[in-house]
Amino acid sequence: MTQAPTPTADSVRRLVRSLLKEGDDGTGGPDVRPVTEDREHTWWIGGRHVLRLAPDREAAVRRRRELRLRDLIRPHLPVAVPVSVAHGDWAPGLAYTLDIRVPGGTADEHDVSAVGEADLAGLLTGLRAVPARQAEALGVPRAAPRSLEALRRMAVHAAERLAAADEFDAARLHQLTPPGAAQLAAQSGTAVLIHHGLTGAHVVVSADGRVRGILDWTAAALGDPAEDIAGLALAVGSPAAVRAATLAGYGARPCLRGLWLARCDTVIRLTDHLEGRATGSLPLLRTQLRRVWEPILLERVTDFQEGETQA
Repeated sequence: MTQAPTPTADSVRRLVRSLLKEGDDGTGGPDVRPVTEDREHTWWIGGRHVLRLAPDREAAVRRRRELRLRDLIRPHLPVAVPVSVAHGDWAPGLAYTLDIRVPGGTADEHDVSAVGEADLAGLLTGLRAVPARQAEALGVPRAAPRSLEALRRMAVHAAERLAAADEFDAARLHQLTPPGAAQLAAQSGTAVLIHHGLTGAHVVVSADGRVRGILDWTAAALGDPAEDIAGLALAVGSPAAVRAATLAGYGARPCLRGLWLARCDTVIRLTDHLEGRATGSLPLLRTQLRRVWEPILLERVTDFQEGETQA
């Protein structure tokens, strides 16, 4: 397999100069810079655009599918979905999209207000309304629900190692028992279109706390809505995520399932980072751990009954 070229400021500038007439003021083209140092395939282009380069052919397939998916979901959502002004290949078989930048910061930079929680509720409601057949026709895959019990067991072992490093109280995982995990198993017939990659970096928030847009739909799937509730817990904290999901019509079971998916995931990810098996921002991982372990009233008052249904 031919190795993909590494994007440079010069190669990115040459590409965008061929796509955008504005910004070329005779000084060599628009200002270009990586979004972050560790994301060499995503670039700010001036103040109005963002260029996303697929690093491999699998990512290119997802990038091309994302363009079609955005058009499908946009009418269903109350928040912005990025709009592409140009797309094509930046290297043989490797796709790019040049998108209009959605104004605002991220959920890692701004707190979400009560009205912003209603925006997130509209996101979850809108995704549930997207026809599954139309999404599948675009090539959106189905994602099987994860086993919460298997994840719980992994998290218990990870929590013990975090406790030894004085990073976490392992006893907190004991709140989720094997019978509790069984009660929170995903139920059949509940698959909907999900973003499947929600983090604070993908939730665009304005200074007044409104949610203005959701970025990066390349991981979208037809699957367990609790995965997006879990993603929102990472992005905005468990209380806000559960309030948004409840406003969207989800009951206690998917809300608590999403909460515990997020809690187990963050314990495992932080352990992997500390033990050298994963990279990323250690401060962000600690912040996400804190967010998802914020207590919520729902877990204190919920008592599932046999045959209880799920929204």
